[in-house]
Amino acid sequence: MCFDSDLKLKAGHPGIPGNSSFKYKFKLFEMKNAKHFVFLTVLAVTILSFNACKKEAVIPALTTDDVSGITLVSATAGGNITSDGDSDVTARGVCWNTMQNPDLNSSKTSDGTGSGSFISEITGLTSGTKYYIRAYATNSAGTGYGNEIEFTTNPVLPATLTTSPVSKVTLNTAVSGGRITSSGGGEITEKGVCWSLNQNPTIDDSRTVDGTGASNFGSNLSGLDPGTTYYLRAYATNSAGTSYGEQISFSTDTDISPAIFNPDLTYGTVTDIDGNTYKTIQIGTQVWMAGNLKTTRYKDEEDIPLVTGNLDWSNLTTHGFSWYDDSPQFYKDVYGALYNWYAVTSGKLCPEGWHVFTETELGTLILFLGNGTDIGSLMKETGTSHWELPNPSAANESGWTGLPGGRRNGEGAFTSNGFVGYWWTATEFSSTEAVDAMLYYDFTFLDSYNFSKTNGMSVRCVKD
Repeated sequence: MCFDSDLKLKAGHPGIPGNSSFKYKFKLFEMKNAKHFVFLTVLAVTILSFNACKKEAVIPALTTDDVSGITLVSATAGGNITSDGDSDVTARGVCWNTMQNPDLNSSKTSDGTGSGSFISEITGLTSGTKYYIRAYATNSAGTGYGNEIEFTTNPVLPATLTTSPVSKVTLNTAVSGGRITSSGGGEITEKGVCWSLNQNPTIDDSRTVDGTGASNFGSNLSGLDPGTTYYLRAYATNSAGTSYGEQISFSTDTDISPAIFNPDLTYGTVTDIDGNTYKTIQIGTQVWMAGNLKTTRYKDEEDIPLVTGNLDWSNLTTHGFSWYDDSPQFYKDVYGALYNWYAVTSGKLCPEGWHVFTETELGTLILFLGNGTDIGSLMKETGTSHWELPNPSAANESGWTGLPGGRRNGEGAFTSNGFVGYWWTATEFSSTEAVDAMLYYDFTFLDSYNFSKTNGMSVRCVKD
């Protein structure tokens, strides 16, 4: 018992008569009902003792099971409720987070009710990530947690892929790609091909970027050197790193194919002081050269300085010229030379009876061709023998036969061969800049811009 109870009845107590007759009758009554009295007394004392000794509920006690079955995005865990805290367990499971001490506000499972052991299947995890997990159990007093355990999901494996054969090899371009056979369980965030003069190229070398995802892909290589052997591999990157396909070697062409003129038009010819012959084409009232100038002398037979070093070129403030990549054996016949604007203003660059066109004369050509957004298509050489893909709608209907000769910038670097054709006009914009015309590999229009006079660009002549 939790306490003592002393039940006594005394004569003279208020409400109890004191005469002997009553005492006798009461005693008889007491004796007759003694058994009932004892029973009721014991019952009352027992109830009072039970209520006084009854314990209040506390939160459950439990442990967290070790994590097993870990994959990229899931795991198996559970717990063991060793005490229900004197109250029924109404919810149980495990909760987890990337931060310590996860609780019911974190991600969690719901794994039934009651005490004892339970198993929890954890899903929706992120690969290669550390998590903290605790088992939990809830009763009327609240929620108790087991010990905290940390685990890390499996990392994504590198992708598996193959390298596509190299095709459509030209002087400075080629086509390849790759086939991804497995993403490694993670998202492919970048893919393409990489290449180098050395074996086993990586993404730290030259590379293309051809989108994301585990689909197959094609790659267009550009900026290659003529007559050069390269090593190439497809690559794919996911959160586990970058993997590579097998290595392939190929060599670029050593000769540039001739320019493609419009076979439906009639061309004339003109010859410069060096004996180079160019096709000519009449467009409206104008007669244009249909090829880029490549003379090394002015028409008065004075030599035009050939400048090769980048520093020498960048410091040049007088006339000069160069060949793209300093390689006349590859670029001269088709693309011609790259002249700075000082050579253009000499007035002696074109053959006798011809001159470098002005911005006004360019405007006359534009008006004749319709002054639309497709003028570039009417002026560019067809196909992709010299232009990079896509060269949209190029039809060369005018016969002008624009080629992507690129340029040499003010620092002496060569750029954009195959992508852009730049042609100086004889029109000055400022003391340091002059006007040029541009055609692009991926647009149909003719553009015009102001460039530093130190740039080296192609030159077209128009008849006086």
